Amino acid sequence: MNRITATYDIESPVGVARAAEVLAGEQSTGTFTRLAAETDELRERSAARIEDIQITGSSATPSLPCRKTGTSYERGTVKISWSLNNFGTSLPTLLSTLAGNLFELAELSAIRLVDMHLPSAFAMDHPGPQFGSQGTRDFMEGHTGPVIGTIIKPSVGMNPSETAALVHTLVEAGIDFIKDDELQANGPHCPFEERVAAVSRVLDAHADKTGKRVMYAFNMTDEVEQMWRNLDILEKHGGTCAMVCMSSAGLTGLRAVRDRSSMTIHGHRAGWGLYSRSPDIGISFPVMQKLWRLAGADHLHVNGLANKFTEEDSVIAQSATSVQTPVCDEGPAHLAMPVYSSGQTIWQIEPARGLLGNDDFIFCAGGGIMSHPAGAGAGVIALRQAAEAARSGVAIQDFAAQHSELKAALETFKRPVISVGRA
Repeated sequence: MNRITATYDIESPVGVARAAEVLAGEQSTGTFTRLAAETDELRERSAARIEDIQITGSSATPSLPCRKTGTSYERGTVKISWSLNNFGTSLPTLLSTLAGNLFELAELSAIRLVDMHLPSAFAMDHPGPQFGSQGTRDFMEGHTGPVIGTIIKPSVGMNPSETAALVHTLVEAGIDFIKDDELQANGPHCPFEERVAAVSRVLDAHADKTGKRVMYAFNMTDEVEQMWRNLDILEKHGGTCAMVCMSSAGLTGLRAVRDRSSMTIHGHRAGWGLYSRSPDIGISFPVMQKLWRLAGADHLHVNGLANKFTEEDSVIAQSATSVQTPVCDEGPAHLAMPVYSSGQTIWQIEPARGLLGNDDFIFCAGGGIMSHPAGAGAGVIALRQAAEAARSGVAIQDFAAQHSELKAALETFKRPVISVGRA
């Protein structure tokens, strides 16, 4: 199969079928009028094809502002395909084709890219994650179970020495993974190189004392050449994880880091709500995460169950499982590690693990660790105990009867309503 297929949820004042024709033309060989150069042969070779149309409803009013109007606005899903020969396996051109000017078409009063199927050439032509879950564990010197992590807070405001002091507290508490906040990169109050040096001293001393290597994701997002320099800085200090804000750096920037990186790439999806929050416009996470994985991300944020943001649990479930699904039907699977975060406590560990059916995920908690009544160390232990209960198939309340840290956490954190099943 040498065609790329994309599925859209669209709404139109001119009808779904007509809107699909306009979309297919705009994103391949056509424009607002038939061109002399657009021969039948050229169209047969390069025009996008409408593969399927399903009508799902209609509305008396448009979902989005729309210059064209109609007596009703028909809604449906359309499947469009393109020849691989149009643009090869270029990720930027793929994104420009599947999610480009079509969002501006006057014939559309809603459009959302909800699915994408890629031929195996993409999996073969792109390196994908360099390390994934097993490589992450190798950097952590054989860590087993889910990776228990946290985030540096306050997000900004601390200088390098203050950041290092907080890291000392966290590693002493037994944490597995720490990440910079997406807002902290290379500001004048906390320069990247100075932060890396100060934090690395703490990590190295802890490893020398305990034999445990804590992974720290340093936010090195910047211009491409500066990110390359940041990689050199991390390598100089024995860094094991480079964090990239993927929408800010773009697919090309992410790939530029992947091609020079000797460490895991922690993909942060800062700004994701711009693409995902509206049901009437945007891109679904299962689509975008394929591109990020092809570009080289080893870890991908998927939000968290019962989170503090707007995504429902069913969306989180789809996002998390998609990261552990092969990017193409054939070729390298290019699997990555899902990263759960946002309002996470001991209560979300079991359902988060249940979605995946494995321990290959990072579970980041801030207040869920720091707010434990016996301190951060007990907070980390409680999360490990919750993970052990989940892995053993024992109810968390029953496991807590023999584990004081978990028992205290259950009494401290209110049980959230979680509405997902198991994998």
